[in-house]
Formats: sequence, structure tokens, C-alpha cells
Amino acid sequence: MSDPQAGQFLLYNDLLLEWNSFMNLTAITEPEEVLEKHFADSLLPVIMTDCKATEGIRSGKSLTLIDIGTGAGFPGIPLKIAFPELQVTLLDSLNKRVKFLNEVIDRLGLKGITAIHGRAEDFAKAGQLRETFDYAVSRAVANMSTLSEYCLPYVKVGGHFIAYKASGFTNAEKDGSEMDHATKAIKVLGGTVEQVVEYTLPASGDPRCLAVIKKTAPTPKKYPRKAGLPAKEPL
Repeated sequence: MSDPQAGQFLLYNDLLLEWNSFMNLTAITEPEEVLEKHFADSLLPVIMTDCKATEGIRSGKSLTLIDIGTGAGFPGIPLKIAFPELQVTLLDSLNKRVKFLNEVIDRLGLKGITAIHGRAEDFAKAGQLRETFDYAVSRAVANMSTLSEYCLPYVKVGGHFIAYKASGFTNAEKDGSEMDHATKAIKVLGGTVEQVVEYTLPASGDPRCLAVIKKTAPTPKKYPRKAGLPAKEPL
């Protein structure tokens, strides 16, 4: 990365810790841990060349990406810093977090990025943001079935939904893994599991998993269901 990009990451870290002193943004506050478990964790799946779906992002094309349940901006803001041509939308249900995101966007001088306050179920309706994005990403928000209903309605046919997951995501217990349970929901919502990538963080060695879902058909109009139902009654 260029020196200006590195400077943006440093300022982002400073703003994160400053705002975290009076609102709950992250439990990770040590600079080295922020670097690895927020910044590197946001970028690693995209810069890994064995993740075919992210080739478009790496190429520097002006593609569109929505980060669902972005929280303090992960992975959306690190991706925007690293790949400035991306057109990024950050969506979060808590207004005070959106205020933080707007402060970061302003202070870092980022262009082509917008923070929106609202629930995932609300902005995926016809005439709003439905099926308008090349990518939808989400990091540690919900189980895969629920997350698919949140995210796939935003992705255009031919695009990708990419879920950042922790370890154990694909471990099949007696009743099957989280990914096994999500297969039906993904199909119903117009998606196909394209790739599952396992990797580790560079310093701690913490295991991570990336689920890559390709949008192969339009999502039926009745999805997502009304706010709250995807979490209470996963498909």
C-alpha cells in the first residue's frame, strides 16, 4: 500500500480507540490486535489469490459492495482503503455507529462510500437497494442461514455474497455443520455455494473461514421476510 493508505489505517485506528472510550465499538483495543484481527482479517480473504470470487476487487475495477451489519466498519472500510475504486455502502442498524462511520469517512477523506442507518431486511425491498451490488459481505453477524437471507437479496445475479466466519463453521457435529444447515436457504434465495476457504491470521494463528456464495438466480420477492423473522425463524 502507499504511504497515504497506511496513514488512513493509522488514523482509522486512532478514531476507533477514541470513540470506543465512550461507546461500545470493539472489545479489541490493543493496536497490534486491531491491526491483525480487524484490519488484516478484513483484507486477507480478498488478497488471497485462491479466492476466485474476489479477483474483480483485486483488479481495481469500480465494482459495488455492501457491508451488512458493518458495526465499526469491518470489513467495508479496510476494503475501501485498500481498493479505492470500490463503491462501498455500509449498512448498520445502530445510528450511533453510523455517526462513527461518517466521522471516519470524513476524516479519512474517503470518496465513493456511504453509511446507511437501517436493518438489512428493510433496504432489500424492490425499488431500493435490491439486487444492485456486485458483492455483499458480512463479518460475524449471524448464522449462515439468517445471514444469507440478509445478504443475498442485495446481490445482482452473477455477483457474490461473501461471509467472514470463525473456526468451527464447517465442522459437522451429530446434526451437521452450520454450512450444512444453510445449504437449503442459500438455494431458495438464489445462491450456490461456490467456495469455502480456510485460512489463519498471520500473528495469532487464529483460524478463519470464508464462505463464497454465487448469486445464480433472482431472489424470490417474498425474501427477505419482515424484520426479525430471519433471525427468529431461519430458513
